[in-house]
Amino acid sequence: MTTTTPTANDADSTPLPSGPIWIWKDSWTEATRHLRAVPRNPELLVFATIQPVMFVLLFVYVFGGAIATPGYSSYEQYLIPGIVAQTVVFGSAFTGVGLADDLSKGMIDRLRSLPMHQSAVLIGRTLSDLARNVVAFVVMMVVAFLVGFRIEGSWVAALGATALLLGFSYAFSWIQALIGLSVSSVEAANSAGFIWMFPLTFVSSAFVLTSSMPSWLATIADANPFTKLTNAARALFNGQDPGSDLWQAIAWAVGITVVFAFLAARKFARSASR
Repeated sequence: MTTTTPTANDADSTPLPSGPIWIWKDSWTEATRHLRAVPRNPELLVFATIQPVMFVLLFVYVFGGAIATPGYSSYEQYLIPGIVAQTVVFGSAFTGVGLADDLSKGMIDRLRSLPMHQSAVLIGRTLSDLARNVVAFVVMMVVAFLVGFRIEGSWVAALGATALLLGFSYAFSWIQALIGLSVSSVEAANSAGFIWMFPLTFVSSAFVLTSSMPSWLATIADANPFTKLTNAARALFNGQDPGSDLWQAIAWAVGITVVFAFLAARKFARSASR
């Protein structure tokens, strides 16, 4: 009786699993890898929530009395949806920084050597950052209620606004993924990931009515996808009709996800450790 010892060629010829279930399992494994690191580095999550809390306190108690918001019972009702939208969008920056860090440490090459679906690396990273954004969202809503914000619409509409905000943050994670894979260092990813989001969020309806801006700037702000997101979330939280802003915000979120997921996947396939 003879036995056959498997060779490297036999192992290489073994077909890898395929299909959406394989992608999901690998993506979930990759996401949990990142989430398990959070308890070992809680400062990252703490400082990520301190900045938006400071924004809330500054705008409500320093600028709130000087900013008129007709149609809303208080400035808090106008401000909080914009601050929350800014918070979850800013939270997407961790995707780019994390991928740049993995590239600099050689982790990406190690993951490529494993029998896993390559897209799971990006999907897992974006899902883990979405989970962190959920935590930041909960903290922000607690602070919002403490300063006087109330949900004046239905809870179903509020849940819809929450899903819209988190969906937009997930879409922006794919933009950040492309940035993280394109820059040359973690420091560059941190700078490049944030610098463009400041004009995007401030030249919008997040903090003031666009009608108070110069006409040329108001035109830009009204066309800003972040304005569509903020207006839709604000209307849903306040029991108002979001109108076309809701569908435009959804279209922007879906379009950004599809386009930048494709671009990030192509960039990932050509990326090498630094």
